[in-house]
Amino acid sequence: MSMTNPVPAPSSRRYDLDWLRIAAFMLLVFYHVGMFYVSWGWHVKSPHAGPAAEPLMMLVNPWRLSLLFFISGVAFAYLLDKGGALIFARERAVRLLPVILFGMLVVVMPQTYFQLREMSEIEPGILVFWPQYITSWDIAGIAVPTWNHLWYVVYLFVYAGMVALFWPVLKGIGAVTGPLMNRMWASPLSPVFLLLIPTLPFLTYRVFLVPHFETTHNLTWDWANHAISLTILLFGLWAAKAEGFWKAVDRNLPYAAVGVVLLGATLSFAWVNWEQVSQDVVVMWIARAGRVIYAWIVIVALLGLARRFFTGDGPVRRYLTEAIFPVYILHQTITVSAGYGLARLELGVWTEFILLTTITFAGSFAGFELIRRVGVLRPLFGLKPRKHPQGVKLDHRASESP
Repeated sequence: MSMTNPVPAPSSRRYDLDWLRIAAFMLLVFYHVGMFYVSWGWHVKSPHAGPAAEPLMMLVNPWRLSLLFFISGVAFAYLLDKGGALIFARERAVRLLPVILFGMLVVVMPQTYFQLREMSEIEPGILVFWPQYITSWDIAGIAVPTWNHLWYVVYLFVYAGMVALFWPVLKGIGAVTGPLMNRMWASPLSPVFLLLIPTLPFLTYRVFLVPHFETTHNLTWDWANHAISLTILLFGLWAAKAEGFWKAVDRNLPYAAVGVVLLGATLSFAWVNWEQVSQDVVVMWIARAGRVIYAWIVIVALLGLARRFFTGDGPVRRYLTEAIFPVYILHQTITVSAGYGLARLELGVWTEFILLTTITFAGSFAGFELIRRVGVLRPLFGLKPRKHPQGVKLDHRASESP
């Protein structure tokens, strides 16, 4: 069954990836609200925290950030072709460094404050705590200043520098392997080449790196996470303008969708019964391999769905494309701060959840409305300076991607 759509012309903006990026960041907001309610460790916890939401969270967890790194890789490809490696590196530094520094020193600080308050490690007084947060290396076992959820931005900045440095090599690899990959994606074995072969590096990391390097978001000691995140970003970089890849995505969308459903259901059963599954080493590793394959197939399915159903433009897309990165920067601080307060009101779980979700989204978008209007704040949240009304309209295929 063919579901092939025309591949967008090189000069057209990828609205499908805009919508997918918006959806991925929105999902991340919901995911972090969910972290307030699951039994896993997090900055603050609801009195209603428990395992009820964990199966749903586990279905999202394998691919939520990999999707963002893939889309970032696609954006990198367009930016590199537009300006070259040096301009790309400079533009990424100008775009991301202010976000990282301001985020660590100001935006993220309340998360650490309320976490330490919940641990009863500090006295009330956020303004008294703030200078300690900036000038200390460690407070009650927590390294400060920290980047918490902004680790994605930090890693993206580092990967951008690496890509710029090795761009001639990476471009050469793409030129050599591209024709071969196009033939593979167009062959009768296209579903295998698209849905299974790309998982081989990640399966290797699962066996040889993940057991030895727990995800820490510590830039210098997070090797399994680095391997996964950088590899998926390079996939996006190479796939960005590979016509054969996108045609294969369109053509194999039905297979990907079926794979997502079957693997999702099987893995959910395995995770719910993990105590029994983990007693058999072979079954346990089959489940772990299935999780890796599931993550990539979800990404392929989402790429296909976005290309098929979300290709339109309009004021909503333009607004959200600009808003979503500042919303991402702000949201977790609002969730943690509001969650800390709501947890002490003894509300019912659904009342608390609705309030926390509403406060998070309303606060994040209200923050964006302020940020977009104040010139000095725009670069601190990843926004470009306001365009002059009579300025030249630039090609902005990937201009809003961090």
